[in-house]
Amino acid sequence: MKETLVALITIIFLFCGSARAADKIRVGVPQQVVHWMVFPLAQKKGFFKEEGFDAEIVRITGPSGRSALVSGEIDYYTTIAFMIQSQILGLPAKLMAAYVTCPPFVLMSRPEFKSGQDLKGKTVGIGAPPGSSPDIIARLALRHLGLNAEKDVKFVFLNSHERTFLALEQGLFAAGLIPPPFDYQGKKLGLNSLVRADEFFTYPEDGIIASLKKIKEKPDEIKHVIRAGIKANRYIRTEREGTIQFLMEWQKVNRDTATANYDGAVRVFNDDGSVPEAGLRLIIDEAKKTAKVEREVSLNDVADLSILREAQKELGIKGR
Repeated sequence: MKETLVALITIIFLFCGSARAADKIRVGVPQQVVHWMVFPLAQKKGFFKEEGFDAEIVRITGPSGRSALVSGEIDYYTTIAFMIQSQILGLPAKLMAAYVTCPPFVLMSRPEFKSGQDLKGKTVGIGAPPGSSPDIIARLALRHLGLNAEKDVKFVFLNSHERTFLALEQGLFAAGLIPPPFDYQGKKLGLNSLVRADEFFTYPEDGIIASLKKIKEKPDEIKHVIRAGIKANRYIRTEREGTIQFLMEWQKVNRDTATANYDGAVRVFNDDGSVPEAGLRLIIDEAKKTAKVEREVSLNDVADLSILREAQKELGIKGR
């Protein structure tokens, strides 16, 4: 009788584990750029499976990602700044965690332009649309260099970081905001690194956005997704060779490019999924300007970090 009971309990546990492992979720990621690798890596390295999910990573950008989240076509989206602007305008969703303290963008200039002041009256290239995170980060970088971004320079938006770099290489721009590995390639060409965004402010961009419906109905699912992201970040921070190999496969690049991507970005991945308050406040303020919203918007209006704290506690992370 005792052996039968033990066998029955074992079968129940195995069944529950299989049922959990069959839970399918879809996570939207905008681009195959290095600072968006958290959840693709979590899928590849088995961290989603450890948390009981069969995860599908869907490449989807901006408005399409927002619509897919609201309709339930995807379960989570990862672009924080764009979604917070949408939340301010009424999107029923909240930020649950963040994994990147600031995208690893670098403002680089042609060899003849050696300081911010040299850029006055010149053209700056940005590989994303007006009002996007790269646009905002470029303006903040120029402000850090003592320039008035609205008056001192002209912007050209190319909707591609690669095209921005190529135009900068060809001398079509005086400066451009570019992510790894283009900073590495630019340095070899003699371009000047004027400022690295992550060295002077926080601007959390890769994280988890969940609908209010999901938060109400499946908080435990959200907690395990958060845990998978934290595990991925810890892997990124400690497993250089494994992460470089992943980048080679995910981005379909050679080892030199993957290494430049990793070395240029590893410092922006946190180890606990926390959301830097100053950075979130900055995103809110910039989103209000873009959306032309004057009312006060609190951190709690756009973020719910209670489930993150539960996940951190379970992983032995002390609260901040």
